[in-house]
Amino acid sequence: MHSIFLVYLDFKSCCMKDKTIDYILRTTWLAVNKMYNEEASQFGTTMATGFALLSIDPENGTPSTSLGPKMGMEATSLSRTLKTMEEKGLIERKPNPEDGRGVLIYLTEFGREKRAYSREKVLTFNETIKNNVSHEELTNFYKVAEVINNMISNKQIYKQKEHILK
Repeated sequence: MHSIFLVYLDFKSCCMKDKTIDYILRTTWLAVNKMYNEEASQFGTTMATGFALLSIDPENGTPSTSLGPKMGMEATSLSRTLKTMEEKGLIERKPNPEDGRGVLIYLTEFGREKRAYSREKVLTFNETIKNNVSHEELTNFYKVAEVINNMISNKQIYKQKEHILK
């Protein structure tokens, strides 16, 4: 069984070179997303809930308005996730004393427990990857991800496309 897996890895690594960067990013993210959702489903929750738990400051709470950008989530999806989290007793909303219109999101004791579990899963994933790639490969991965994010943030992709196509 082990040798079949290695053959599969060799096949996959040789064939990944033929894929576009966005294809590799998308399929990899979908696999990670599926993995986390499968883990979370064992406890009747989702990856989005786990990510939200990790994004909320466990000591001081977090303004609801900063969670969406922090998580890269649209307001509608975030609102639905927070509503579900509140119904499950993971969070509570309190008025922001510094901004009368704002709301702070706090973890309940149950939310803190589930946050610790989510953190453990993320750390396990990271350690497993680190144990299976070299430090240099991981450093290069981070560098490439940073370049991609910066180019997208600075709108450098499609401004250059006009020059590439001519």
